Amino acid sequence: MKKFALCAALWAAVSGPAWADIRIGQTAGQTGAVAASVLEANQGAKLYFDAVNARGGVHGEKIQLISLDDKFDPKLAADNARQLIDQGVIALFLNRGTPHSQAIMPLLTEHKVPLVGPCTGSMVLHNPVHPWLFNVRAPYRREAERAIAHLSLIGVDRIAIVHVDDSFGADAVGGALKGLSAVNKQPLALEKYDRSKPDFGPIMPKIIATDPQAVMFIGSGTAVVDGMKALRAAGSRAQMVTLSNNASSGFIKDLGPVARGVVVSQVFPYERSIASPLVKEAMELAKAAKVELTPSVIEGYVSAKVLVEGLRRASPQPTRDKLRRALETINHYDLGGLELTFSPTDHTGLDYADLSIVGPDGRFQR
Repeated sequence: MKKFALCAALWAAVSGPAWADIRIGQTAGQTGAVAASVLEANQGAKLYFDAVNARGGVHGEKIQLISLDDKFDPKLAADNARQLIDQGVIALFLNRGTPHSQAIMPLLTEHKVPLVGPCTGSMVLHNPVHPWLFNVRAPYRREAERAIAHLSLIGVDRIAIVHVDDSFGADAVGGALKGLSAVNKQPLALEKYDRSKPDFGPIMPKIIATDPQAVMFIGSGTAVVDGMKALRAAGSRAQMVTLSNNASSGFIKDLGPVARGVVVSQVFPYERSIASPLVKEAMELAKAAKVELTPSVIEGYVSAKVLVEGLRRASPQPTRDKLRRALETINHYDLGGLELTFSPTDHTGLDYADLSIVGPDGRFQR
C-alpha cells in the first residue's frame, strides 16, 4: 500500500496538478497605475467563467481564478507568478504589462506552465515564439501603425510622440515610427519619461515648441492621464492619441473634461456593436450581471473564451502540458465573428486593429 501511494504521488508530480476545480492564476496591478483597466478586464473574464461554471464547468470541473495584486511592479509580478505556480495553478492568465510579462517568461519555461492572454502587445511576446505563452490581442506595433495611418489620412502630419522609457514604450514607438516612415514623415519630437516616476514638467515645453497637430502618448493608465492633462494645461489643443492598453472607462473618468476627443486604438470589436456575435453574446451576460461593457471588459471576455477552449480540448484531467498542446490545436476557432488560430510555430493570436474616439457622452465611439 505504501508503495502504491508513493507511485501515485510521483505520477501526480510528473503529470501536473489535479484539483476538484481547475485553478487559474493571475498577477496584475489591481492597485496602482493600471487598476481601472485591470478591474474591467477581470470583469470580462469573470462573465465568461461564471457562464461556463453555471453550465457545469469544463467536463464537470469548475474554473477558479486566483488573482494576486502586483501593484504594476515587474518584480512583484514575478514573485506572484512563482507563488501561483507553487500553489499548483494549471495556467497563468491575463497578466498586465510588458516588463511584467518579461519577468514572468523565464518561469513559464522553468515550470512548464502556460500563460494565456497577457494584456500587452509587445513583440517580445510574439517573436521568437515562446512555447508556453499564448497571445490573444494584436501587437502594439500594429495599433501604432494603424493610428499614424489614420492621422495621415485626415491630413494630420505634424505628430509628436511621448513614451514611457521601458520595453513597452520602445516597442510601440517602433510601430509609430514605421507608420510615419510609410508616409515619409518623422516625429516632430520624441520624448520619453520614467515609468516609476513620470514627470511631464520638463517635457511639455519641448512638445509645445514644435506646434504639433497631434501627440501620441505611449504609456499606461495614470501616467498617460497626467501627460494629457499637462499638455492641455500648457495650452496645446493638439489631437491626443493613445493605445488600447488605456481603453477603459476608468481611463476616461480619470481624464475628466480632458477626455473628449481623445483617440484610442482598439484591438477588439466595438463593445456596442450588436452586429458582432461576440459582442452580442457578451452584452447579454453583462446585462444580467449589471456590468458595463468596455473595450477592457471585451478583452478579458475574449481571453477567457480562448483559455476555456484550450481547457475543453485538454480535458478530462487537464495538465499544464496537455493544455499547452491543446491550445496549439486551435485552428480557425470562431470567437463570434473573429477567428483565432494557434499552432506549435504561431502563438500570435488576433490581428485586429481599429480606432475609437471619446465622445461627448464620455464613452468610446467608432
